[in-house]
Amino acid sequence: MAQSQKSPHTQNDAVIAIDASRSFVHERTGIEEYAYQLVKHLRAPLRDAHVVLYVRFAGVAARNPRAWIQEHFFVLPDAWEVRVVTLRRAWTQVGLAFSMWRDRPDALLVPAHTVPWVHPRNTVVVVHGLEYEVTPQAYSVWARWYMRTTIRLSCRWARRIITVSENTQRDVARLYGIVPAKMRVVYEGVNAAPPASARDAAVVVARVGDAPYFFFVGRLEERKNIARVVAAFDAFKARTGLPHKLVLAGSRAYGYARVAAARARARYASDIVETGFVSDEEKWALMRGATAFVFPTLYEGFGLPVLEAQSVGVPVVTSDASSLPEVVGTGAHKSALLVDPTDTAAISAALERLATDDALRHDIIARGHANLVRFSWGRCAREVAACIGEGITM
Repeated sequence: MAQSQKSPHTQNDAVIAIDASRSFVHERTGIEEYAYQLVKHLRAPLRDAHVVLYVRFAGVAARNPRAWIQEHFFVLPDAWEVRVVTLRRAWTQVGLAFSMWRDRPDALLVPAHTVPWVHPRNTVVVVHGLEYEVTPQAYSVWARWYMRTTIRLSCRWARRIITVSENTQRDVARLYGIVPAKMRVVYEGVNAAPPASARDAAVVVARVGDAPYFFFVGRLEERKNIARVVAAFDAFKARTGLPHKLVLAGSRAYGYARVAAARARARYASDIVETGFVSDEEKWALMRGATAFVFPTLYEGFGLPVLEAQSVGVPVVTSDASSLPEVVGTGAHKSALLVDPTDTAAISAALERLATDDALRHDIIARGHANLVRFSWGRCAREVAACIGEGITM
């Protein structure tokens, strides 16, 4: 079921297994990006540790997964190895569980929610959010049942639970009865934006044309509150007459029908651009060129795109709910315009303020840059490595 590819320099000390099933995909969204960045930055604190990455690949990648990872993503430390779990279905609860029973690692890190039913005593799981509990209307009955079951069990089975925000920790404690002593908050990092490219302008023109625009990136789903963003944009256009467009980048997901209905009702539907999934290059180009990044979602476990926008000097409109005030700061430290995500008029007014008030835009941009110092993937990886090390002798 699993194929192993060891480095000749593998150490014979404690073995740390990592569920890397989400880490090495090219079209990464939120959790996949977290898993990728975490494994990438764990290379420093776990450089000399015996780490085994359990991955799911097929075909040529499965024959030489270490070489494939190093060619397409990043170089692995000599002491690390890669094992391919080839099972296509029930990968975690059958494939990874069997690997844990067979290999008996000293520790397991699960970067995304789901612990296999067979696991070492020293298991650390990262819980990103309980969106399906807080906004159940945004999920199918099956999705709610599956996530509630697997994440509740994962929280019970793990020795340590890492949450990506204080808000998520409170939700886990309140909804699942987990004692705070079992949990630790470790903030995500922020991705370093690639240097501006000569192609950026061409990307924007190809996708948007030459009009100013507001930008959203993420799945086009119920939880992201896109239907209200569309209605708010339409009201903004009717009130101001400004030439702005609204660019929605991301794949369609559960609840997209409401987005389509909102767009069909919009008077200015022709100024709404859906790009579908965009590459990293396109995402950064569109982010840089935006008047503002619009992210008033109903619930976020963290909200990484907000920090990405701040990293390229784009002001942010985001929600005053869930973890987002924690991420952008409040009071004197507030680095974004916070709005009630259920208040379409408030979202629309925030768009108008950032489109017409240059002094406000510059102030929000400066505050955004200052906010970024709180978030680092290197720090995130060191704190996660410390959580793993609590239960083993490195």
